[in-house]
Amino acid sequence: MDIHGENEFKIKSYSNAAYTLDKLTEPVSDMSPSQLYAIRGIGEAIGKKIQEIIESKQLTLLNDYISKTPPGILEMLKIKGLGPKKIVTIWKELEIESIGELLYACEENRLVKYKGFGEKTQKNIQESLEFYLHHQGNYLYEQVENLANTLQQNLENEFSNAQHIISGAFKRQMEWLGFLDVVTTLSENILTDWLASKMFKIEKSEGYISCKGEDNFEIRWHLATSENFFWKDFTLSGSPEFITAWEQLPQFKMDPFTSEQSIFDQVGVNYIPAPQREFAPIIEKAITKALPKTIQPSDIKGIIHSHSTWSDGIHTIEQMALAAKEQGYEYLIISDHSKSAFYANGLQADRIVAQHKEIDALNKKLAPFVIFKSIESDILNDGSLDYPDEVLASFDIVIASVHSNLKMTEEKAMMRLLNAINNPYTSILGHPTGRLLLSRKGYPVNHEVIIEACAENNVVIELNAHPRRLDMDWRYIQAAVESDVLISIDPDAHAIEGFDDCKYGVLVAQKAGLTSANNLSSFTLSEMMEFIAYQQEKRG
Repeated sequence: MDIHGENEFKIKSYSNAAYTLDKLTEPVSDMSPSQLYAIRGIGEAIGKKIQEIIESKQLTLLNDYISKTPPGILEMLKIKGLGPKKIVTIWKELEIESIGELLYACEENRLVKYKGFGEKTQKNIQESLEFYLHHQGNYLYEQVENLANTLQQNLENEFSNAQHIISGAFKRQMEWLGFLDVVTTLSENILTDWLASKMFKIEKSEGYISCKGEDNFEIRWHLATSENFFWKDFTLSGSPEFITAWEQLPQFKMDPFTSEQSIFDQVGVNYIPAPQREFAPIIEKAITKALPKTIQPSDIKGIIHSHSTWSDGIHTIEQMALAAKEQGYEYLIISDHSKSAFYANGLQADRIVAQHKEIDALNKKLAPFVIFKSIESDILNDGSLDYPDEVLASFDIVIASVHSNLKMTEEKAMMRLLNAINNPYTSILGHPTGRLLLSRKGYPVNHEVIIEACAENNVVIELNAHPRRLDMDWRYIQAAVESDVLISIDPDAHAIEGFDDCKYGVLVAQKAGLTSANNLSSFTLSEMMEFIAYQQEKRG
């Protein structure tokens, strides 16, 4: 009731009635209506609600409130530090409706700008959210990475005479996973004794041994011998479609394999990295020739799409630029939020002029390192960008993104996106579906049509590398490349630490077989200058 702004007196009446019921010694189900109504703090109106609960096991009024409240808002009531008033702000002012979206907003430093939230409160809420999400069953790749690497190292240190490998969805570099697969040649007794000594809860399932620690994350142990170790890993590190197609190859026969490479040698197929073992057609490609080398984290030459203290970033432009330079990047593209993103302190026209003066001064100071002028311009409801052409013309690169009114039909979403893509000032389409992994599906789009429009208008499609986004989906990247559309792996960094997220974009891009030549952020400084010159030419 508080979340929906009901009358405070009415809310207090229900609260007092709940308190009164809690203190009663006699069950209300044994009372007559007149006895119930006579209880101080109950009365006839609330008494009838209590009778409804006794008779039907539900309350119509409560059902009505639940029906008009997004499930994610109800879930927020479970989070320590979030009361109804804060939840109202989150829902109505930040337009956030899920736990995952709220965590992302904390990571973007967005809550501190609202009444009732300070830096300390935001940090406490973020910690509570992370604790809550870590007990929900599914995890982002980034959340599991340290655990997987530490586990591999511990196994090698403690059981150096056995073979072990982290396999399954982790080896395939999936965006998220529900459990971790480990293949080991340890005996069952040695393994279970070791797990018990580490205080894991152990369960035996068909085909594997399952264990969970305090964080409730599941690890599945697949016992193998030295003869079948590599084959067991291989079957776990490919999709069912890929493994079925492999087993149907005429040259294949079940042998004791001595290495992962020997599995490929037996059938005369060039090596296919685990991240690319998703779809059967890749096998045909690998039969005829070696697969091209996919993009590596070291191929990223510059940071595209970053935010500073001019909007909702943590660090100044100079701090971001110095950090990028120290890390070996050749340039930084600052893309602060545009004026429609009021929640993120988006830039009005006069502030853009001031920011550009600062960038000009920094470029003289930091040369040959270059800071390019960019903006993440909001795509409005009609698909237009939220600045007039003369303002858009002042930027080297314009990233067009949807940030508001995300609940759209495909028709509405496509209208907005296509209009933005057709705008000659749009250089990059930012996070094309607006999804947040494990939290928000994103609006529905026709990827084929989006790719075609980007090809016609020479618009780059972003692969937003934040581990909660990884948007566009890697499953459509190959189609974009085949249409001569560049991908841009961008960290969407709101702090210097955000630069590291480029790695997660690279990992999923590898699944699609993306090469550095097809990635905008792999362009050298001189190539980026050529790209920007072409964007200026495109604007006419």
